[in-house]
Amino acid sequence: MDLDPDADLDPAPDLDPLNLIPAPRVAVVDAEGRRHRFGPDPALAAGPGAEGVARWVRREIGAATGWALLPPAAPGARADVRLAVDPGRPGGHGPESYRLTVGADGVELTGATAAGLFRGAQTLRQLLGPDAHRRAPLPGRPAREIPYATIEDGPRFAWRGLMLDVARHFTPKDGVLRHIDLLAAHKLNVLHLHLTDDQGWRVEIKRHPRLTEVGAWRARSRWGHRASPLWNETPHGGFYTQDDIREIVAYAAERHVRIVPEVDIPGHSQAAIAAYPELGNRDVVDTAALGVWDDWGVNENVLAPTEGVLRFYEDVFEELLELFPPEVSPFVHVGGDECPKTQWRASELAQERIRELGVDGEDGLQAWFIRHFDRWLTARGRRLIGWDEILQGGLAEGAAVSSWRGYAGGIAAAEAGHDVVMCPEQQVYLDHRQAPGPDEPVPIGYVRSLEDVYRFEPVPPGLSPEAAAHVLGAQANVWTEVMEHQGRVDYQVFPRLAAFAEAVWSRLPEPESRDYAGFEGRMTAHYARLDALGVEYRPPAGPLPWQRRPGLLGRPLEGAPPIV
Repeated sequence: MDLDPDADLDPAPDLDPLNLIPAPRVAVVDAEGRRHRFGPDPALAAGPGAEGVARWVRREIGAATGWALLPPAAPGARADVRLAVDPGRPGGHGPESYRLTVGADGVELTGATAAGLFRGAQTLRQLLGPDAHRRAPLPGRPAREIPYATIEDGPRFAWRGLMLDVARHFTPKDGVLRHIDLLAAHKLNVLHLHLTDDQGWRVEIKRHPRLTEVGAWRARSRWGHRASPLWNETPHGGFYTQDDIREIVAYAAERHVRIVPEVDIPGHSQAAIAAYPELGNRDVVDTAALGVWDDWGVNENVLAPTEGVLRFYEDVFEELLELFPPEVSPFVHVGGDECPKTQWRASELAQERIRELGVDGEDGLQAWFIRHFDRWLTARGRRLIGWDEILQGGLAEGAAVSSWRGYAGGIAAAEAGHDVVMCPEQQVYLDHRQAPGPDEPVPIGYVRSLEDVYRFEPVPPGLSPEAAAHVLGAQANVWTEVMEHQGRVDYQVFPRLAAFAEAVWSRLPEPESRDYAGFEGRMTAHYARLDALGVEYRPPAGPLPWQRRPGLLGRPLEGAPPIV
């Protein structure tokens, strides 16, 4: 078989020889089964623009294989692995596209951009075998070899993300860096960090230090779903210093992952109010008596609709914009969801504010909060994004919507000309249980199996082509109320994140026509990669004994989830 790198390629009907996840757009494997065998010390050459990816390959793949991957020793010698950036080379599949060829003279990997080249490096790592995902070489292994092949690839969607809730249960900095690596390994490119909520404030703000001195810590936590009578009496908390955030941002940028910081307003704010009682509705509630909330659910303590509160949060966002530069964080998430109106209805100050502003009741007051920061962020070159409740009251032209309550909010936003990230809870909330039965730990929501997630379709049928163009992509969301440590998060997220990654990267058929059996076959190799990466995923046969939580109440919902 002639593997001419300039030849037009046709999709391979069977990707099993490569076992790649997510599946590439096009792959041609040598019909004769030829393989390239690497010597003990292969050389690596990087062209202009490829230097950053070369550093990553030398550090990560070099650590796993024991290869130094130095440039060729002899002038003019051809390297075994050749990296290049060439916008016209990978086939016109967008800025994250790449082309990888393996033949007798080694590996040639070309990206349309450095981001595309980095995505291709993940494919190369998978081809090198599960052990290429380890941190040190295993002794006594045979020489590495990979099949002759030509792969041309690029993503379906520009936004392929994971939302990680670090407010309910804190993920330390090293855990966030690990999540970035796991996203990168699956060709995902957005990490949305839910940094604040009633149960904790997780980012240092120097102008308002009590946000972390007080707001980052709670005295205890509900053990299980909010219906559970059990409590964990161990105090819980933590936060990221500003230098921690700078490190996270730099680490993500090197891996071509964007960070979306979320500070939730005007609801989900009790941790902030506990730190600064003047932020709350003091004419209704003794806000000085409030602590950081120790329970789960929707909390009645929301921000007061005052100019002082706006100035306070402008301070917060000013510091966030410095920490999250626009090239890594063009979007800033303001939450905007689940804001009870009870206190505003009872507050004379809030009612006077409604009359003064001329807005439509308490819902209009919430919209006033969002529109203020929409304009504020736009004036500073950023784009506001929020949960789909922010559609109430109207949005500025550049604002985007995270459609979480179903598809409906996203459809309405897209038809109105707003960009949308689809993350419907009925489909891609990974805190929801993975199987029926009593063994699933703290079962929440509808069953969303590996196959269910694989069949997730971000663009709902019936959208006009103009509206469909506003679907930036999708993200899976992980709310951590019942995930008290990394192992619990791993269990809920994996292996389903692999299925999600393929749903948003690969050009798949309609959901009912997708080859789940083929994906399941490729997962056999991928489980070995996850093992090498130290991921405590849910095994196909069900939870291991130590992954169960017998007797701990969840909130399972029966039947198929509604499509709303």
